[in-house]
Amino acid sequence: MNADKGSLRDLITAWAVMTTLTLTPATLTADPAGSGSGSGAEAGAAAPTATTLVFDKNPDDPTDSTLSVHRNGKPRATYRAGSGLGVQDDCARAKGWLPDGNWRIRAGTRTYDGDLVKGYAVRLQDMPCSRGTVTRTEIFIHSETNRDGSEGTSEARRWDGPGDYRSNGCVKLHPADIKAMFRLLDRVGWPTHLRVVP
Repeated sequence: MNADKGSLRDLITAWAVMTTLTLTPATLTADPAGSGSGSGAEAGAAAPTATTLVFDKNPDDPTDSTLSVHRNGKPRATYRAGSGLGVQDDCARAKGWLPDGNWRIRAGTRTYDGDLVKGYAVRLQDMPCSRGTVTRTEIFIHSETNRDGSEGTSEARRWDGPGDYRSNGCVKLHPADIKAMFRLLDRVGWPTHLRVVP
């Protein structure tokens, strides 16, 4: 009788493990941008094979930093990116660069229609700065485009050059680079977090 109970327990444990392994990849590789609907990526613990985004801040020039896509621990693409207005104080609201840490990705879309951010955009969670004195809100990975991703005519919707890597704290990419990043993430899987490193 004990052998039967042990066998049943082993069978149930094996079923639970298989169910978990079967369901986990859908959560980790949710594509928040594929439909263009703006629905968010699922948050969760990153698996060793997960896709990750890494923003590597350049202390010499915050507008000449990099954003990298990693898959299985290997870099797949690196793009020039900026954050802030050249201010390294991550507690300086609307001026300072992004605080270090793991930022949960809340949503990604190709057709964001905010007051300042439009088009291709990845929205990040709100997060306190390093001293805890300010919560950084309305933080995105984005570019300067119209809602449909096309180039506009006003300065806020048109990429004019290196000065456009400046932002109010968001991670800013060239329009061609953010489009390439979205295509890559559609292929390799969407991350759940952005890791910001000094």
